[in-house]
Amino acid sequence: MAREKRFRTSFMGGFKKSDVNAYIERMLKEFDEKLKSKDDEISVLRNQNRELKSKYEELQQNADEINEARVKIGDVLIQAREKAEAMLEDARAEAAEEKRRLEEANEQEREKLVDIRSDIRNMRTEIVKLLKKYEEQLSEYDGRISDILKDDAEETADAGTAEAEAATATDQGSGAESAAGYSNNTWNGGSADY
Repeated sequence: MAREKRFRTSFMGGFKKSDVNAYIERMLKEFDEKLKSKDDEISVLRNQNRELKSKYEELQQNADEINEARVKIGDVLIQAREKAEAMLEDARAEAAEEKRRLEEANEQEREKLVDIRSDIRNMRTEIVKLLKKYEEQLSEYDGRISDILKDDAEETADAGTAEAEAATATDQGSGAESAAGYSNNTWNGGSADY
């Protein structure tokens, strides 16, 4: 309809009816074709719109699911972080307590070690004193034993000299007894041999 149509005029001063009717029919036909084409476009657009709407709803559902998953993951991460921090804090507290306990035990062991060293020093001093005392006693006993051995040796020597003198005297006396008829070592209990 963009172009302008000119109708022929009839002899009575109007437009020719057949031209006007042909024009109107052609216009209706074009209009019907355009309307059908527009209806087809609308149908295609509706189908596309329906598909897009379906895709949008699917994407929206996916987005909602992703958002829910994000929220859950965020909650889980927050809970995990809080739990990890709590565990870390508990581990630090436990480690600090264990360190304190070990330091106390270490200090007690040091004190015991100092006491043991002191006891060892005292025992060493006592042992040295006892050893000196025993050495003095042994020296004293050695002196006594030497004196006793010396005295025994002198007595043995004196006894040996006395025995030698007695033996000499016995030898001299046995000759006189033989002459008299008496024996020095025999005794018959008072019975006589007749």
